[in-house]
Amino acid sequence: MGGVSMAAFLGGSQVLGVVPKALATGDIIGKTIGEELQVPTMSDRLNTMFNHADAFIALPGGLGTLEEIFHISSWAQLHIHHKPIGLLNVNGFYDKLLSFLDQAVEQEFLTSSARRIIISAATAEQLIDQLQSFIPVIDPCMSRLDWSTKESRKKLRLDLSLHL
Repeated sequence: MGGVSMAAFLGGSQVLGVVPKALATGDIIGKTIGEELQVPTMSDRLNTMFNHADAFIALPGGLGTLEEIFHISSWAQLHIHHKPIGLLNVNGFYDKLLSFLDQAVEQEFLTSSARRIIISAATAEQLIDQLQSFIPVIDPCMSRLDWSTKESRKKLRLDLSLHL
């Protein structure tokens, strides 16, 4: 992450590092380039990144990278957002993961529209082009979901009066 943020910063891009407070102490993550926003938890990190991002790109990484990309992809599948999601498939790093997703479609554990949520390309230039031309796939079943929170914020009134 440090190398990517440094290259983006030196290239004139705005860089926002969203760091859980537990990782900000000591020398775990190194020096943040650009602006740093500390959050309480990993869940807060994902929510904050979601709220600040126009798109999501995963470079080769480990469990945290996979968790975040699948989390944000499941939100896209549920139509919580329509932001493009891409894997930078450097040297075929994600080939087996992409094959697994294709197999999940073949075995009907994943719809083909859900599979098309994740874009992949071998180079950054190709991936950016694909992300910029991304058109969300609308799943008719999922498009009926209503994620608005206005109703959930209304206070419920309980009638606790006793009627004899």
